[in-house]
Amino acid sequence: MARSGLATRLYRGEAGLNIVGRRKLWFGIVGAVLLVAVLSMAFLRFSLGIEFSGGNSFQIPASVGTLQQAEGAVRDSLTGDEKVVSSQRIGGTGGKSTYEVRTSELSPEQATGVQNDLSQRFNVPAEQISANRVSAAWGGQVTQRALLGLLIFLAVVTGYLILRFEWRMAVAAVSSLLFNLIATAGIYSLTRFEVTPSTIIGFLTILGFALYDVVVVFDKIQENTRGITASNTQTYGEAANLAVNQTLMRSINTGLVALLPVGGLLFIGAFLLGAGTLKDLGLVLFVGQGIAVCSSIFFATPVLVTLKNLEPRIQAHTKRVLARRASGEPVRGGRRPAKVAAAGAPAAAPADADVETGTDRTAMAGATPKVGVRPTGGKRPSGSRNRPGGGNRPSGSKRR
Repeated sequence: MARSGLATRLYRGEAGLNIVGRRKLWFGIVGAVLLVAVLSMAFLRFSLGIEFSGGNSFQIPASVGTLQQAEGAVRDSLTGDEKVVSSQRIGGTGGKSTYEVRTSELSPEQATGVQNDLSQRFNVPAEQISANRVSAAWGGQVTQRALLGLLIFLAVVTGYLILRFEWRMAVAAVSSLLFNLIATAGIYSLTRFEVTPSTIIGFLTILGFALYDVVVVFDKIQENTRGITASNTQTYGEAANLAVNQTLMRSINTGLVALLPVGGLLFIGAFLLGAGTLKDLGLVLFVGQGIAVCSSIFFATPVLVTLKNLEPRIQAHTKRVLARRASGEPVRGGRRPAKVAAAGAPAAAPADADVETGTDRTAMAGATPKVGVRPTGGKRPSGSRNRPGGGNRPSGSKRR
């Protein structure tokens, strides 16, 4: 029989990856990621768009030249400490496409001066160059609404998971969601990606994706651990690890199916078409969904197992399973050889002993004759037959 490859064993849930058993390693990695993310957000902070920091934007027709030429013209028109924050192309390749150049906050006189300077430099009417001013108060309102939506979402999700599963699974799932948000925000802070309203929308979107993957894994764990304390063949952590292996390929496929279109949106929309809004939305979705897939496998389930191991009922069950394995008792229909008892320790019961009654099934089997087997007490004389009365007929006599 040909050996099965890794992909085949993953599809069958037979890879046997010890994910839960290495939870200390995953917790260490998660702790390091969270530490770097928090330090980055505390010291480097975020690169906020003008919707959050306030500023001005100038829209210039794309017919004046390249995006670099438009950005350079706006930069040369600034007189003080103001600077160009970002620039992007809006629209397709037709004549209606424009360049949007964003600057730090300008006074009305400065904004009018930049607009007139651009009109003279590119020889276009001033009406074709639009100047808009964005207040930081609008970005603050967007942030408040996003935080309110996040709190409502977490409250509803926690209630659903408690009703559907249990509070420990709810805590593990919410912990995974918070890790996704903090890790994604840390990446934005480290890489200096601009935070826009589209980024906030993407943050809220990845929560639903991360929750879906976690619920799939937890549903399989609940199926594998139903009535687990009635059996002494498997611990809760082993059953949970089996569930992760059984759903691992599904999580990978779900992640790939979600990441491929988002990657296409990010590449085509941002780099080929130059659509900045698509870049802001696609970037946070790509990063957040990738982290969500990893956290649902390597973080959510280990957190759940750690919480369950604190439960006295699960602790007692784990001790029974480990004690049974150490004593060499039968496991899943097979019998392990009994170990030699230590000095001073009570002798272990025979493998065929009835634990509940204390009798030895081997001795009973030897004392009771089996059907169709001759007695072992003596030999039957040759030619003798069992007759009622126990007599033997002489060899020379004839039957009348």
